[in-house]
Amino acid sequence: MREMFKIVGVINYLIVVFLNAFTDLGHKIIIQNTIFKVYDGELQIILTAIVNALILLPFILLFSPSGFLADRFAKSAIMKYSSALAVVVTLLITYFYYQGWFYSAFFMTFMLALQSAIYSPAKYGYIKELVGLKFISLGNGAVQAVTTIAILSGIIFYTVLFEISLADNFQTKEDVLKAIAPLGWLLVLGSLIEWFLASNLPNMMVEASQKKFNFKRYIRAEYLQKNIKTIKRNKEIFDAILALSLFWSISQVVLAIFGEFAKGELGITNAIYVQGAMAMAGFGIIAGSFLAAAFSKYYVNSGVATIGALGVTIIVFVIPSCESILSLVLLFALFGIFSGFIMVPLNSLIQLKAPRVHLGIILAGNNFVQNIFMVSFLLLTTLFAFFGTSAISLFYLMSLVGAYLSFILLRRYFVISFWALVEMLLKIRYRFRYEGLENIPKSGGVLLLGNHVSWIDWAIIQIPIERRINFMIDKDIYNNRFFNIVLRKGSLIPISKKASNGAFKEASKRLKNGKIVALFPEGRISPDGELGEFYKGYEFISSDYDGSICTFFIDGMQGSIFSKKREFKFFTKRDVVVYLGKPVCRDTKSQEVRDIIKNLKDEHET
Repeated sequence: MREMFKIVGVINYLIVVFLNAFTDLGHKIIIQNTIFKVYDGELQIILTAIVNALILLPFILLFSPSGFLADRFAKSAIMKYSSALAVVVTLLITYFYYQGWFYSAFFMTFMLALQSAIYSPAKYGYIKELVGLKFISLGNGAVQAVTTIAILSGIIFYTVLFEISLADNFQTKEDVLKAIAPLGWLLVLGSLIEWFLASNLPNMMVEASQKKFNFKRYIRAEYLQKNIKTIKRNKEIFDAILALSLFWSISQVVLAIFGEFAKGELGITNAIYVQGAMAMAGFGIIAGSFLAAAFSKYYVNSGVATIGALGVTIIVFVIPSCESILSLVLLFALFGIFSGFIMVPLNSLIQLKAPRVHLGIILAGNNFVQNIFMVSFLLLTTLFAFFGTSAISLFYLMSLVGAYLSFILLRRYFVISFWALVEMLLKIRYRFRYEGLENIPKSGGVLLLGNHVSWIDWAIIQIPIERRINFMIDKDIYNNRFFNIVLRKGSLIPISKKASNGAFKEASKRLKNGKIVALFPEGRISPDGELGEFYKGYEFISSDYDGSICTFFIDGMQGSIFSKKREFKFFTKRDVVVYLGKPVCRDTKSQEVRDIIKNLKDEHET
């Protein structure tokens, strides 16, 4: 993490991201709290949904222009001029506060969102340019955490100042705005600082684009059709966009209906309590974002998103049964953690897979599709509320949407989701470090050989390697009726001591197809942690594949609960180091491979 923050411009960029979210949210909170104070029931839900819709609409209307700008011009310049626009908008907002013009101030949420719609593709595209592919997950985690800190602090800051400024001296919405009008100057100050810092961001544009924007083609929706084809071209990108869209739709509805739920079901009328409970999701998102980045340390771990979706679904289903503000605080914190699990890997995946020349369009397309979904869900929420549907019923409807989101993510990322869950469970008790990970080839057949000291060696080896490993496993375990379904999905190769020819032929076939095949030549878990005799069976695997043998040595698992000789230490984490050797010739014999593995630790530590 420290290495990323040493990159010139990273800290400046993150402050700009913070101020942009903090200022945008400040005005939204003031308007939402005004609605909360003045209106009740279905009308409160409807007006809250309309505010959210005004924030979302610009991202739909400016899909093509914002994507064009982010691809045509330096992303740092886009952020600079968008920040300047925010200064003008916040000055107008402040004037409307002082005049008590509620509907004018209400409409200005649309204008602030207009500025954000232009700003957003450049902001997210800048991550890849600024920190590179090496830190793309960590960069997204930092941006998500900083944005959430801005949202969290903005909710608390502006809600507390709102309540202090207002007290009980109001009768109408106009009275409310006039009472809190000085808060507008804080919005202006935030925009001015943001503009100053954005003006000093480094220009990371590698090559100037020659794209031109034709307004007639925009009006005729020709750009829209073309750009939608662009974002649908890569199915993995488009699926990630759809998954994020469903998640944000659930979140928007939850935020829109929670005020009425708290007021109608729990009798909470203080805006600080309502906003404070929802703000706990912010603390969760901060933690969840960095956790998701940690689980994506070696590659973008999309399986974490599935776990996040399952968690969000359960939380949304449970919220209506809560009867205290403390339980809601806990649930919103968990909601935030699982939200971070969804946002960081899926946003990183989109940026990673998007070609540089279309990055702006794809990120704008991501905003476009997400906001189409969110506006649609808010309109449905408004419609349901108009016909008297309770907030509790809407929570249950959103849990059904969450179940569908979980299903589509699990279907696409089933295998990697399993590994993500395994990694999360193991990291509760173990700290893993990998030395020589760069020695594992990115492509081609790899026969992976190493020592065997515990029942979970297979998981320890797979954690840092994005390519799925085809492990050779005892046939009796493979055929066990409790494990067989999962093991089949994991592409394991069953092997029997009595009949191993078929297994070796299958291993040869997979190596020729460019897969990684792994086995433990000792044939059993070491009883004392020492390297045992190597069987020569793997030498029967054909060596006529395009690839090599790679070796590993696992150190630190002897004495764990999963080893033969156990030493129980319940309250301390165990440090485990895996040493990976340089590729060797495909026909290297068993004794030579054993000697290489035996010396791996010494080679890395000298």
